[in-house]
Amino acid sequence: MASTNLETRPAHPADPDPDEVPDDVEMSLFEHLEELRLRIFYGLIAAVVGIVGCFFAVRPIVALLEVPAQGVKFLQIAPGEFFWVSFKVAGYSGIILASPFILYQIVRFVLPGLTRRERQLLGPVVLGSGVLFFAGLGFAYIALIPAALNFFINYGADVVEQAWSIERYFEFVLLLMFGTGLVFQVPIL
Repeated sequence: MASTNLETRPAHPADPDPDEVPDDVEMSLFEHLEELRLRIFYGLIAAVVGIVGCFFAVRPIVALLEVPAQGVKFLQIAPGEFFWVSFKVAGYSGIILASPFILYQIVRFVLPGLTRRERQLLGPVVLGSGVLFFAGLGFAYIALIPAALNFFINYGADVVEQAWSIERYFEFVLLLMFGTGLVFQVPIL
């Protein structure tokens, strides 16, 4: 009588285990901390370069962000107010500009500890997250900010003259755009 081998074997012995960590390399705590320090340093350098670059191009960025407030006169209420607004605009813009590189550094730090299955999910999640964040920025700029400004302008039109502080306007616009970009991350969660 022929004997049957009832051993459990993978269908394809060459197929790697999806729950296995490929290229599993042991690192000490200090090596992990050094790697983290390096990735944070690279991310900070990218953010600083982005912020400085945006500071030199801040006037066109400010002009672009003023477009939704057509017909509103902006005031500089305190000395140097526009200077500090320029820093805020450059800061937000520079971080957004550097965010793909910062995200790349985060992925490079986390990647060695992920299993094959988790690595396969990482690409679509990161790409989807970036697309959704920028879609949120676009939605806020094109639809949400004009609608909110229209409401606020019309609400007090017969009572007060519309002259807005440049700082308060940019706080409103930048936080609304950034917040909407974050809210658009909900499908990823």
